[in-house]
Amino acid sequence: MKILVCVDGSEFTRRMVAYWAAHEEWLGNQHQFTVLTVVQAIPPRAAAVLDREVLNSYYADEGEKTFKPIRTFLDKQGLSATYLSKTGPVAEVIARTAREEDFDLVMMGSHGHSELGTLVMGSVATRVLASCKTPVLLIR
Repeated sequence: MKILVCVDGSEFTRRMVAYWAAHEEWLGNQHQFTVLTVVQAIPPRAAAVLDREVLNSYYADEGEKTFKPIRTFLDKQGLSATYLSKTGPVAEVIARTAREEDFDLVMMGSHGHSELGTLVMGSVATRVLASCKTPVLLIR
């Protein structure tokens, strides 16, 4: 099974990764894991005045900041994954990646907002659920 693990470096990501490690019996290395982080794009006007190499370096550095503690933790747990950093609107990028790369499952942490909180604030998880045809496992 190809599993897309979506991370942002938050406490909710740490909980989800801990859940993954604790449930190795069904989330172990028999699956192919890709850890995805999506870096918010620099606004177009600001990006226009930056050198393309500087901009790409910034995006790569931001992705690596998110991956570093996760990579360390997964290595200690004996879990292997590939790492993928993309740029753009988070929910759209997650759904598009899951579809275009034929993932069987999307796994992500959730803040667990109440229905009212989600209605008022919105949620990446809610937008992914609405736009993704791939099954999504939310871990709170």
